[in-house]
Amino acid sequence: MVLPVIVAFVLRLLLQPVYRLCLNAHLPRVIAAMITISVLAALATIAWIPLSESAGDWVSKLPDAVSMLTERLSLLREPIDFVQRLVRHAERATNGGSTTVAVQHFDLVGAVIEGLRAITDGLFTTVLVLFFLLVAGDTFLRRLVELLPTFRQKRQLIDICQQIENDVSAYLVTVAVMNIVVGAMVAVAMYFCGMSDPLLWGVLALALNFVPILGPLVGIGIFLLVGFISFDNNWIAVLPAALYLVIHVIEGEIVTPMLLARRFTLNPVGVILALVFWYWMWAVPGAILAVPMLAITKIICDRVEALQPLGHMLED
Repeated sequence: MVLPVIVAFVLRLLLQPVYRLCLNAHLPRVIAAMITISVLAALATIAWIPLSESAGDWVSKLPDAVSMLTERLSLLREPIDFVQRLVRHAERATNGGSTTVAVQHFDLVGAVIEGLRAITDGLFTTVLVLFFLLVAGDTFLRRLVELLPTFRQKRQLIDICQQIENDVSAYLVTVAVMNIVVGAMVAVAMYFCGMSDPLLWGVLALALNFVPILGPLVGIGIFLLVGFISFDNNWIAVLPAALYLVIHVIEGEIVTPMLLARRFTLNPVGVILALVFWYWMWAVPGAILAVPMLAITKIICDRVEALQPLGHMLED
C-alpha cells in the first residue's frame, strides 16, 4: 500500500509544471488534474505501442540466442561445463543417499494472472492518489499548517514543503529530459551501428537511466549480449555497449552534475545505500525512487535543527 502512494507523490512533483500550466490557463483544479494525468497516460501509450512488437520479437529470439552465445563465448564453455558436472554429481549424491526431494508444481498461468492483478491494482491506486494529490494537495498542506501551534513551526513547514516541491521537481524534470536525450542519442548510435529496432534500444536506455549506477551497469550487459547476437565480428559486437558507455559517461559524469550541482550534492555512499535498501524493499520501483526520497530526506534534515547532523552526512 505504501509504494503506490510514494509513486503518486513523486509523480506529482514531476508533473507539477504541467499542472501549474493548466491552472494558469484558468482551468478548474479537477479538469487540470485530469489533463495532467491524461498527458502522462498518453506519453506512456505512445512509448509502448510501437515497441511492443519489437520487444516481443526479441523475446522470441532468446531460446536461439542462448545457444548462439554459448558458441560465440567459447572462453566461458569450460566454466559452464564445470558447473554442470558439479550439478550432476550433486544429483547423483542426493539420489544415492535415498533423499526424497519434493517437487512442487508451479502454476505459470496463475502466477502471471496474479502478477497482472497486482500491477493493475497498483496502477489504479497510484492514479487515484495522484489525482487527489493534484486536486487537494495545497488544501491538505494548509490544514496541516493550521494544526501547528507556533508561527515558527508553521513557517518552517511551509519552507520545507516549498523547497521539496521546487528542488525535487526541478531534479525530476532535469533527469527526465536528460534521459530522453540519452535515449535519443543511443537510438541514433544503434541505428548507425546497424542494430535492428534502434527505437527499442533508445527507450531501454532511457528507462535504465532512471536507476542511478545499477541501471547503466545492467544496460552495458544487455547491449553487450545483444551485440554478440546481432553481429558475427567480435569487435563490432562490442561496439553497441562501448557507445552506450561513452554516452552514459558524458551524461552522468559531465552534463547532469553540472545541471544539478546547485540543487543537489548527495553523498555517493548514501546514494548506494539508498539504492540497495529501496531495491530490497520494492525491487525496481524502489531503485527508481531511491534518489528522490534521499533528496527529500536531506531537505528535511537540513531544515530541522535536530536532524542537521544527518543532513550534513548525506551531503557530498
